[in-house]
Amino acid sequence: MNNSSIAARRETAIARGVGMMTQIYVERAENALVWDVEGNRYIDFAAGIAVVNTGHRHPRVTQALHDQVDAYTHTCHQVIPYEPYVRLAERLNDAVPGDFPKKTVFVTTGAEAVENAIKVARAHTGRQAVIAFGGAFHGRTFMTMSLTGKVVPYKAGFGTMMPDVYHVPFPIDLHGVSTQTAMDAIGQLFKTDLDPSRVAAIIFEPVQGEGGFYPAPADLVKGIRDLCDTHGIVMIADEVQTGFARTGHLFAMHAHDVAPDITTMAKGLAGGVPLAALTGRAEIMDAPGPGGLGGTYGGNPLGIAAAHAVLDAIEDEKLCDRANALGSRLRQRLEAIRADVPQIAQVRGPGFMVAVEFMSDGAPDPDMTARVKSEALKRGLILLTCGVHGNVIRFLAPITIPDDLFAEALDILDTSLHAAVAH
Repeated sequence: MNNSSIAARRETAIARGVGMMTQIYVERAENALVWDVEGNRYIDFAAGIAVVNTGHRHPRVTQALHDQVDAYTHTCHQVIPYEPYVRLAERLNDAVPGDFPKKTVFVTTGAEAVENAIKVARAHTGRQAVIAFGGAFHGRTFMTMSLTGKVVPYKAGFGTMMPDVYHVPFPIDLHGVSTQTAMDAIGQLFKTDLDPSRVAAIIFEPVQGEGGFYPAPADLVKGIRDLCDTHGIVMIADEVQTGFARTGHLFAMHAHDVAPDITTMAKGLAGGVPLAALTGRAEIMDAPGPGGLGGTYGGNPLGIAAAHAVLDAIEDEKLCDRANALGSRLRQRLEAIRADVPQIAQVRGPGFMVAVEFMSDGAPDPDMTARVKSEALKRGLILLTCGVHGNVIRFLAPITIPDDLFAEALDILDTSLHAAVAH
């Protein structure tokens, strides 16, 4: 069995809509390393797209899963509830930004968390409209696909999007879009197309994920908060990718002086086990009636057990501090390379949610981005691209990566960047 033979089988068995970023078929993984079925070793700078922030098979997570399997694996919390679900909700209510009473709902995926956040906002306000941002990614279900601010590949060919969803530009200084531009767009929207009294929610990512790892400026976050307070709109922070120490805080919104009304989370919450949640103001979260929220697998005991272990590991191993230290080293190395790689237009990102954007002659350069990714893969380093133009590489290594392995990865990245320029 090898990668190519499995890839051939995959072509006939799996729908082509499930995209592939590599042709590496994993056999085992440990912390920041993966080995494929041919025995090749790779340093993983993807972490399952910011899922295994605590590394592949963190000992605490695997032990928690073993212990939970020995007790029970599924009862459906809505049928036969269990205390760890309640305790995890209590922990998230305490941890999520905002000095006010909160309540939590557990679901299975990030898209499901966002869907339910919109449901809650609509139930609370009695309104329908939602404002999102260009370049955003919120999921692939119909509502979350509609909220997502990118057509290809997420919306192309799927017909009419959900009604009453509006997009405004996201501030990106590199591309000439300021916070004032974004706020003016909302103001214009209120003048020409949308009565603010019909808006249920404004949703945003504190750092755009798929959109290119662009941090939301502080004045944008405050501006959204002020708008929401003025018009009775629910402010939703989508922390699906930014949560759980990735940005150097447990949640990216901890870096701001304002708190959202609802926070959505998934990915890093349970260390690789499907679990998602939305946590928000108690009076808002209680708007739907009994039975209006939930799901058969929502808050599955295995995911709950893993999430407790992840939160313990983040706290005990000081992974927020670790993320800041690793991110600083990565940004310094990339900045040192800029003199030799003129295509590097910007290095950015808080904590260990770092990205590098490539441009040539003032235009996005996705070809350079693809070359860097390819050169790194040949040398055993897995990288991910992102951005509306496909010209950004995002770095999402496990925060638990050992120092010597991180140094090896930085050397590979350095070599790969120079090789891509020389191509």
